[in-house]
Amino acid sequence: MSSPLLEIRNVTMKFGGVTAIDNLSFKVPSDAIYGLIGPNGAGKTTIFNIITGNYQPTEGTVVFDGEDITGTKPHKVVAKGIARTFQNIRLFKSMSVLQNILIGFHDQIPYTYLEAVLRLPRYHGYERRIRAEAMGILEEFGIADYAENNATALSYGNQRKVEIARALATKPKLLLLDEPAAGMNPSETEDLSQIIHKIKKDYDLTILLIEHDMKFVNAMCDTVTVLDYGEKIFEGPPAEAIVNEKVVAAYLGDFTHA
Repeated sequence: MSSPLLEIRNVTMKFGGVTAIDNLSFKVPSDAIYGLIGPNGAGKTTIFNIITGNYQPTEGTVVFDGEDITGTKPHKVVAKGIARTFQNIRLFKSMSVLQNILIGFHDQIPYTYLEAVLRLPRYHGYERRIRAEAMGILEEFGIADYAENNATALSYGNQRKVEIARALATKPKLLLLDEPAAGMNPSETEDLSQIIHKIKKDYDLTILLIEHDMKFVNAMCDTVTVLDYGEKIFEGPPAEAIVNEKVVAAYLGDFTHA
């Protein structure tokens, strides 16, 4: 097994008197697609917010690529190589698909403000390069033909692809996907599954995903951690999770129909 790229070590998160995450530990190996699953309110998105620096855990440590990043500011977390999407799609409504992707390159700009104002050669060279890279990413997702369309005019499934593509533009080592298949029909879900497998290979990614669609999880994930009320109740292959008594009880039988 690969060495862990991400380690959650004894993390607890309390909001007032409510414990959202209770002494949680798990490791995400490099090159894996790892699932974080559980019923609504289990604490899954809270963990994403802790990893990305939006929350400072009450206790515990987040280690990424061998470095303690606990409480690191979100923009610095991105610079270290972690990108995420959100459960509710967040696109820039006034921008085209291509412009949304170009936003992902923002922290990689090598030219100065003066070079941009004066339109000096380094500015033009970089702008041409990132535009070509952005179009290449859109090609990967099969949405290059929509590059000049307003991003929010696309179908729901294609908007989700734009959001993932924008995260990919930050050149992450670890990609966090929060319910990527939510709201998609079976055809869109299958298409997304194939795309995620492809970009994982092409961009040498490790992926941590939250998802409720267990068919999607089974097709995607090597290992899952199951949360219930902030506690880990299972860790192992998804095929074993769906027959585990604690997991079935947590979902009130929902998995029996997955």
